[in-house]
Formats: sequence, structure tokens, C-alpha cells
Amino acid sequence: MKQRIGLVGLGMAVTPHAKGLLDLADKVEVAYAFSPNEERRSAFRERFGFPLATSLDAILGDPSVDAMLVMTPANTHLDIVRKCAEARKHVLLEKPLDISTEKAVELVETCRAAGVALGVVLQHRFRPAAKKLAEILASGELGAIVGCSTVIRLWRPQSYYDEPGRGTFARDGGGVLISQGIHTLDLMLSLAGPVDEVTGYATTTPVHRMETEDMVCAAVRFANGAVGTIDATTAAYPGFPERIELACEKGAASLAGTSLLVQFQDGRKIEIEPDRSAGGTGADPMDFPHDYHRAVMADFIDAIGSDREPAITGEEALKVHRLIDALIETGSTGLPVEVDGVD
Repeated sequence: MKQRIGLVGLGMAVTPHAKGLLDLADKVEVAYAFSPNEERRSAFRERFGFPLATSLDAILGDPSVDAMLVMTPANTHLDIVRKCAEARKHVLLEKPLDISTEKAVELVETCRAAGVALGVVLQHRFRPAAKKLAEILASGELGAIVGCSTVIRLWRPQSYYDEPGRGTFARDGGGVLISQGIHTLDLMLSLAGPVDEVTGYATTTPVHRMETEDMVCAAVRFANGAVGTIDATTAAYPGFPERIELACEKGAASLAGTSLLVQFQDGRKIEIEPDRSAGGTGADPMDFPHDYHRAVMADFIDAIGSDREPAITGEEALKVHRLIDALIETGSTGLPVEVDGVD
């Protein structure tokens, strides 16, 4: 039986989701799509042909709808997800969970208490190169990780931040970390394990006029004893593939965008070539294929159909939120900060 899903939020983020849903038409049916902006609704219908709703309540009131895909601004997430949970709709939520970890925790607890599944769109984990590296690390072939450095050097022009609310604490909850870097930081944590302490700097460079940070540099200590660095910015023209570099007991791995190079000390090598997209690293943040969003949705649809947890739960997403909090705090004080929630 197909799952029926409602969409709320038809802005910039909707395109890869809509394309993925078209690909998954044998598994899921879009029951409704909604934006409070009538012009945006009409434009979306012309592009994708999905049925429209004139209110969120109309979707939530339909008992045939199984789940909601929420793609609205971050500062609306808790309120919308609370309504979805009250209506007993499962939720697939675009990152971040909300603009603060306090609200994010409440959101996760709300879904858990209501007994509805919560999946989070952190699609970098679904890239084939990332999945292959996770498989290699889990096999033990590379041995223990001793160092991990993560580089997120992206470009966003000033026009990107001139959109009302973008790059503000009130709407987005922060800058480069929570809006862009969150994907790669989540992937880093999934591969290298939790970070227990950070020391670094955060700033807004002269490149941008914005309220929040557009550059962060930090030294990090992982819970397993490995050390490394995090370097994140949206001021690096024209934008470069994000990199996660791992030094391990038996070799090294470099994950650069959608490519992978693993070199073992015994001479073996594993490579995956990059796809042809720019990966959203430059002026067009949507310049990437929709394959990875489709994979997130396919996992979520299977999860609610088979009564299991999605691959990336709300609890998983809270880990990267807490790391971001620590990076912002050390950036403002220059002092070492322990990451909350790390045993």
C-alpha cells in the first residue's frame, strides 16, 4: 500500500524533494502541497502537478494522510511539527530541527511522546561515497581513527544573505554552521563518532553583511581520543567540495564532496569518482542532484511502512545541534568547551 504524504513549505528546498517523490511514485502518493503564499502554490503546481491545499489544517484533518514533509523556515519547525504530532502524522523534517537546541529537544520529545516517527533530512549520509566509507570503517579494515579534519569552504554571495531573515538568529538560528555546515558535520559525527571538546574561533568576515557567523575554525577532540579540526565558511569563492580527511591506524581516507579515496598501508586503494554536480558549494545552493534526497525519502517511507526508526532520527540530529552549540560558544569565548550529551 502506498503511503500518502503532505508537503508544507514550497520554497527553495522543495525541488529535490518533489523530484524524488516523482521517482518514488510506486511507494508514495503526494496527497497535498501547501504554502501560505498563493503565488508560490500556483508556481509549484505548474512545475510538478501535485494537488494543493489552502491550509495546513486541511491536510492534517485528512485521516488518509500518513506523513508530512516539512520544509518551512527553521523558526517555524516546532510549532508545525507539534501540530503534525497532535494529528498523529509521521514527520520528515528538513534540517535543522529548529533554531535552538532547546526547541529542538522539545520537538524530538513531542514526536516521541505522540508515537509518530521523526526523520531528518541530512542527506549527505546517503551519498554512495559516504556509505562506502562508513562500511569500510565499520569493517575495521582501516583500524581506529586517530585524526579527523573537516573542511567546509563554501561560497554564498551577499545577495544570498540579502533575503529577509537569512543569516539571522531569529529565522535561521545561526550562520554557516546550522544552515550549511550541518550536513557535513552530521556526516563527520556519523563516521568518526562524537566530539567531546572544541576550542576555536567564530566570526563574521568583511565578505558579508549578516548577523551570524560566516567563518568558524576549531580544534576538536573526539570521544575515542582522536583529534582534528573543523574549518567552515561561506566566504570562500567560488566554493569547494566539502572534505572529511581521516587518518587511521592502517591507512587514510579522503571524502571530498561525492568522491572517495581510501589508501591502505598494504598498498590497496578504493576510489569512487565524484558526480557531475557542483554539490551546492557555490552561488547556487541547489546545484546538486536529487538522488540523495530521494534516498532519504525512500528510507523514511520504508521506515513508517515497516514500523522501524528512520535512518536519521531526531535523537541523531540532536548530536550535531549540540556540537554546533559548542562551536558557537568557543567561538565567542576562545575557551575550550565540552560538547553536551557526550558520555
